[in-house]
Amino acid sequence: MKLFEGKKGLILGVANDRSIAWAIAKEIMDQGGVCGFSHLPDKADDEKKKNRMRVSKCVDAYPSQTAFLKPLDVQDDAQVNEFMEMAGRELGKIDFLLHSIAFADRDDLTRDTVETSRAGFKLAMDVSVYSLISVTNAARPILNADASVLTMTYFGGEKCVPGYNVMGICKAALDATVRYLAHDMGPSGIRVNAVSAGPLKTLAGVAAGVGEMQEYYDYVAPLGRCVTHEEVGRSGAYLLSSYSNGITGEILHVDSGYNIMGSPGRLLEQFRKKA
Repeated sequence: MKLFEGKKGLILGVANDRSIAWAIAKEIMDQGGVCGFSHLPDKADDEKKKNRMRVSKCVDAYPSQTAFLKPLDVQDDAQVNEFMEMAGRELGKIDFLLHSIAFADRDDLTRDTVETSRAGFKLAMDVSVYSLISVTNAARPILNADASVLTMTYFGGEKCVPGYNVMGICKAALDATVRYLAHDMGPSGIRVNAVSAGPLKTLAGVAAGVGEMQEYYDYVAPLGRCVTHEEVGRSGAYLLSSYSNGITGEILHVDSGYNIMGSPGRLLEQFRKKA
């Protein structure tokens, strides 16, 4: 029997086939799960519906395991509630909810954190943090008693990662939100966790300069390399499965061990050679 056979849930935040959310969803569906997907709403004048098209290219390979693909603006409470009501009609009770949603204005990402605009800060926190609270609350009526909620974080919320800037502050708030939601949802048997992935080439990762970070991980991480989409996908699926029923409020680092390091590690050898 496959790990997700007979299981149903929601995948929020796939942007394209390089999204971490897609890596997790793909693992779930390969293991027999049925998923309902959201996508960023397309602009009214976008005749090609590019946001929907990018996600469609992913889910079209799994027609029997894709329940629906619908737009969702997480800044609109009415739309969030309507989306969850629709999910309940289409799927009934669900077993997992993946939240992989974050956004900051590019101008605020590229300037020093001290220069972050008030409007940009509010926008980044609303989309990247409050949306987890919003979708979890709206999903409560359709979550099974042993359901799992998972979000995506990053080490830049624990330590200063220059260039990650305001998004690092958002991830720190997101990490705290995971713990508080885990407490609130615990009496219902519902778990809330996060995966902290190493740098991967996603839309968000490229904007944050992931290429340089990946090279850095090759020297600093204990495994001497960065992680793959597939590795993060399997780890995320694990936390959304019944195999992790005793885990809640946790941040699982899938980063080749980078987060344990207190020094540049093997990178020091490169400096010694240059010296």
